[in-house]
Amino acid sequence: MRKAVLFILCFFILSNSFSQKFEANWNSLNKRGIPGWFQQDKFGIFIHWGVYAVPSYAPVIPNSGYSYAEWYWYRLPEKQKDFINFHEKNYGTQFEYPQFEKQFKAELFNPAQWADVFKKSGAKYVVLTSKHHEGYCLWNSAEADRDWNRPWNAVTGTPKRDLLGDLTNAVRAEGLKMGYYYSLYEWFNPLWQKDKKRFVEEHMIPQFKDLVTKYKPSIIFSDGEWDLSDTAWKSPELLAWLFNESPVAKDVVVNDRWGSNTREKNNGATYATSEYGSGMDASVVWEENQGIGHSYGYNRNEQLSDYKSSRDLILMLNDIVSRGGNLLLDIGPTADGRIPVIMQQRLIDIGDWLKINGEAIYGTTPWKQPYQWSEGYKATKKDASYMADYSIAKMVVPKKDTAYIECFFTRKGKDLYCILPSFQSKLLLKDITLPAGTEMSILGMPKTTKLKQEGKNVFIDLSGIKPPMVSPTGIFVVKFKGAL
Repeated sequence: MRKAVLFILCFFILSNSFSQKFEANWNSLNKRGIPGWFQQDKFGIFIHWGVYAVPSYAPVIPNSGYSYAEWYWYRLPEKQKDFINFHEKNYGTQFEYPQFEKQFKAELFNPAQWADVFKKSGAKYVVLTSKHHEGYCLWNSAEADRDWNRPWNAVTGTPKRDLLGDLTNAVRAEGLKMGYYYSLYEWFNPLWQKDKKRFVEEHMIPQFKDLVTKYKPSIIFSDGEWDLSDTAWKSPELLAWLFNESPVAKDVVVNDRWGSNTREKNNGATYATSEYGSGMDASVVWEENQGIGHSYGYNRNEQLSDYKSSRDLILMLNDIVSRGGNLLLDIGPTADGRIPVIMQQRLIDIGDWLKINGEAIYGTTPWKQPYQWSEGYKATKKDASYMADYSIAKMVVPKKDTAYIECFFTRKGKDLYCILPSFQSKLLLKDITLPAGTEMSILGMPKTTKLKQEGKNVFIDLSGIKPPMVSPTGIFVVKFKGAL
């Protein structure tokens, strides 16, 4: 009888948890929590692709929104001089932005090849711009064509192809999760400009539900929220539908951009979005997103020197993960459907490093400290945000009388990982006491390495190892098995 009662009680508790209904308010929505897979996967690929890939132009201004090629249309009526001069010189004063759609052909788009590159990069999830602020949809959206009064999606427009659906199928075939960026607002949509309330009710909400219902995303990266509050966007109601009734109710992960008042709030329901190096820490669920260059959309004006090196990108990933975050690294495909070769090369290099060292990244959690600075330097909160600006690459190579990071830390269970940005023949890890029997090894090398406890510090002698044996980038991982 007692066992039967316990069984019924357990069944009731489990049934109740699976049937929990979330109300359309943040207090209720925040009780949902963020599905655990997101913090385990650590690394994703962002893709900005749309009509803006045709002009594919922005001035190169580091740390400036004017470097974003996907904002091309907005900059023209804004009369930003660089965009205006470029546009009038190359297309003329009478050429209007929507005319670029005829040149957005995606004729070389090979979703299987894209997905193969993403798989080889070591990324675990992909986030595609289903629709940016220009309103152009990469799937067959009836709302887009109706309210723009023209073919304004990839199926009815020039590509004549469900670009979003085809990539979704290819990405999932490689075993990766698929998600979508979705802009709540649209700069020049006639309905948005005429009646924002009707736009929300008649355009945004049904279009969003159509996207989710048809393609079942694992992630939704909302954006373009800043003109209205969460109440005006009806975001609590929309998220209640998403978490209760949608086909992805149990597993979908969403970010924090649902109104002018929502960023970096509601961390029980949403993850925080850090952009181009603002950086956060392990007290919240967060994700850093930025491009390999200065722009999200492809910018033909960027030169090789404007792209981060593979080494910089690997360091960036390590820094973010050591502070408890995910990295969503952006690429910008061309209008004909190619991932620029330099971007492919960067992604493959990251993947090659992760093949050997991914154990120190995937499924890890932050240790008590994210990194160890050089002798005599005391890190501050300001340094954490500076680190994410990736000036980091200049700080990890030891220089006389210069502060630099000697190593990053991550942990998994009882194992501690020490990620070294550059080869050092001798390393002193400060304030670490290892229990007897701790085994030390270098990931990717067959033999274990000896360590020595010296008071509260650990001394490691790596003089018998040559840098090329460890990693082409010089970044390698020391693992302490059973250290915690």
